[in-house]
Amino acid sequence: MAAARVMATAAAATTTTSCLLLKKPFSLSQNTRFNSICFNGKRQVSLFSSSSVKRSSLWTCTAIYNPDVQIREEGQPETLDYRVFFLDNSGKKVSPWHDIPLHLGDGVFNFIVEIPRESSAKMEVATDEQFTPIKQDTKKGKLRYYPYNINWNYGLLPQTWEDPSLANHEVEGAFGDNDPVDVVEIGERRGKIGEVLKVKPLGALAMIDEGELDWKIVAISLDDPRAALVNDVDDVEKHFPGTLTAIRDWFRDYKIPDGKPANKFGLGNKAANKDYALKVITETNESWAKLVKRSIPAGELSLV
Repeated sequence: MAAARVMATAAAATTTTSCLLLKKPFSLSQNTRFNSICFNGKRQVSLFSSSSVKRSSLWTCTAIYNPDVQIREEGQPETLDYRVFFLDNSGKKVSPWHDIPLHLGDGVFNFIVEIPRESSAKMEVATDEQFTPIKQDTKKGKLRYYPYNINWNYGLLPQTWEDPSLANHEVEGAFGDNDPVDVVEIGERRGKIGEVLKVKPLGALAMIDEGELDWKIVAISLDDPRAALVNDVDDVEKHFPGTLTAIRDWFRDYKIPDGKPANKFGLGNKAANKDYALKVITETNESWAKLVKRSIPAGELSLV
């Protein structure tokens, strides 16, 4: 049996949980108590006020209230068997894609590191495996690596999904790539695989990869010393000069050494502003909600 290593990962407690029956996050007051139950694979929560202790109706939700999680590594890194699973406080496996909340309130979001900066192993959430652990991507049975290190922390926004049946008429009619939304985190600290960081979005690049729309949200960790200085794409150019161009060029060119054509970008080949990035996040969160409610066929995707 593969050895398992358990490590704690920081995911701050939040007072927001994303409920599928609501059009926006449902914020819990300080006097609100929270109960969660799970049955038949469907997570539900019940909310009631501590002052009146009167239960409200059940809301079908997919977020755990306090996303303090541990990660457990199974197998050896850089092998086909390697997996990074996420565990809740009771030791049960949860999905980093489905069970960690997207919203933290005040324009702050959870971001899950898949690929630490200055590394080249192509790690990603296994969207077709139960509990969607992080693993190294493969091609023809071999582990995949970028041809050179990625210069930023890279990962996903939980509870988002780029719908492959939905054409974006603002980006050349490209359809979604069937994955969670990607994040390029530009802070100075190197993250760890499976680490959950609180980030604020700064902009968005509309990458088109072999005809599929593959959004890259540019963000910064709130823990970064320069986080307070940057709130939009113009601030990135001022305080991280050349970074947006470097990100675009990196993702444009990384497949060329493998003999593939360069990727393209929509929206004038430039990074859209923060408001546009927030629009992308909202739309892909809505697509994810439809997916987990099974309003859209999941295909081979795991909803557990």
